[in-house]
Amino acid sequence: MIIEYTPEGGDTEILDAGRMRASEVQIIERTADMKWGAVLSGMEDGDITAIRVVGWVVKKRSNSSLRLAEFDPFDDEVRVRLDAKEIPQYAAELVRVYGDHPEKLADAFDELRSAAFDREACELAIKDATTPKAPAPAPEPETTNGSATG
Repeated sequence: MIIEYTPEGGDTEILDAGRMRASEVQIIERTADMKWGAVLSGMEDGDITAIRVVGWVVKKRSNSSLRLAEFDPFDDEVRVRLDAKEIPQYAAELVRVYGDHPEKLADAFDELRSAAFDREACELAIKDATTPKAPAPAPEPETTNGSATG
């Protein structure tokens, strides 16, 4: 996941939370008082505690003395976006859920595009998820080596 942090009057800062070290996860869990799975779900749902704590830990990579109190964004200054590794899974799931309902699928893909950090990766994932897959080739019949027993 990517956190876009845009402080009022400032430039957007990209906080890449797509891959976290175990020690970072432990700090996040302890600080947020949430298990990692709940933090991830919380980020997807816009939980400000999850977003803030993960953003703070990512920011600590370049400023190890940063305190949580020093990273206190307004709720409209942070936005969670899907990174390029997450998008294909979401696209495939949308096809599975809405594949028989083209209008709903189109709306869902629009939401995915809005949530994606990398628009090009999103379009490729949508294309891949909606391209019919060729059936697997039929197995070749077994042949005998022509030797007779007897």
